[in-house]
Amino acid sequence: MAPLITLMTDFGLQDSYVAAMKGVVLGIMPEVRFVDITHLIPPQDIRWGSYVLKSCYADFPPGTIHLAVVDPGVGTHRRAIAIQAARQFFIGPDNGLFSYILEEEASAEARLLENRTLFRDTISSTFHGRDIFAPVAAHLAAGTPFDSLGPFVNPLVSSWVRPIIAASSLDGEVLGIDRFGNIVTNIQRKHVAEWGQESALEIFLENQKIPVFALTYADLFPGRPLALWGSSDHLEIAVSQGNAAAFYGARPGDRVRLMRQA
Repeated sequence: MAPLITLMTDFGLQDSYVAAMKGVVLGIMPEVRFVDITHLIPPQDIRWGSYVLKSCYADFPPGTIHLAVVDPGVGTHRRAIAIQAARQFFIGPDNGLFSYILEEEASAEARLLENRTLFRDTISSTFHGRDIFAPVAAHLAAGTPFDSLGPFVNPLVSSWVRPIIAASSLDGEVLGIDRFGNIVTNIQRKHVAEWGQESALEIFLENQKIPVFALTYADLFPGRPLALWGSSDHLEIAVSQGNAAAFYGARPGDRVRLMRQA
């Protein structure tokens, strides 16, 4: 079966950037199949990109190559890497974008992209997605051995992948807002289990208490706010048939605190 490459970027849909990356890949490996995860990651939003990739990578078959570019530091000294984890591959900038993959997959192996024979001949300082990441993904799809990409490297895992667990509270933050206005946090169900308090919780977004912990978005009447575990096992704050981000005026980085009920 033809190799599969996914693409996830913050490039949007109005410019030629995504098409250029696909063109480079097809010029090296014409048999590739593409899946576009999304190109609507908010500009430069590494945290949301990491969450989106984490939320779907396990749904892809072994051998999938994930080409992910959310790269505000393009052209600087930030590193370019490839990761082998969960029988899949991940290619992109070493800026925290793969933090959730590395957090989830303890056996992940990372390589620094230093084999310049796999890059385009001319490398732009502003478009490594086309000139470095896309051709490396294509060569990998064509059978280039993973260990030939470059030396081992310890990639960056950003601190926001885990909340701060204390005796009396669990402090996290808003990762981002989904299309429905649901507020997605960095608190996962496993973190609450580690904390040792899986029920009788009080949940606060900044200084606003979330009144109900529910099972589904429709457990409450329309317009009522609630908290629940989303499909990726992250704590979400929602409004039944409404927009929680607008309701609470929430933004990425806002504090979310869980406390034991008195």
